[in-house]
Amino acid sequence: MRTVQVRTGIVQTPRGGTLGLLYPLFAAGLDGPLGSGEQWLSWIGIDDLLDIYRHAVLDDTLSGPVNAVAPNPVRNTDYTSTLAHTPHRPALLPIPALGPRLLLGKQGADELALANQRVEPAILARAGHQFRQPHLETALGHLLGRTTMEPHDK
Repeated sequence: MRTVQVRTGIVQTPRGGTLGLLYPLFAAGLDGPLGSGEQWLSWIGIDDLLDIYRHAVLDDTLSGPVNAVAPNPVRNTDYTSTLAHTPHRPALLPIPALGPRLLLGKQGADELALANQRVEPAILARAGHQFRQPHLETALGHLLGRTTMEPHDK
């Protein structure tokens, strides 16, 4: 029997997860990189994640572990800069590691907000999978209701 293990990155949706927690803070101007900001973030937009699940079910050439992440991982400093750009706010004040630990607990902070993971969707790329939003800026713009976003300085 064919099985596919979808290994999911940090899902971007305003209805929950890290984006649901962080966007209200950024919109209020309480923003900045988490911890050192140097950690890698392998993210995925919710629409692309659903496409990957559909692909895993319908494409019988896929089997085994599949990384459900966008093809362009970013460092936390770039993530927070891009997220802050969405409501046109600066991302100036770093958020110490204590902040995510208070919100998510030690394990949640260490495994989500402060984790350093750079993962690429190599199997999906070989299978010809096309991402709707392969870049963070367009994904966040789409998810937060801004269909076009101007490039910004990082």
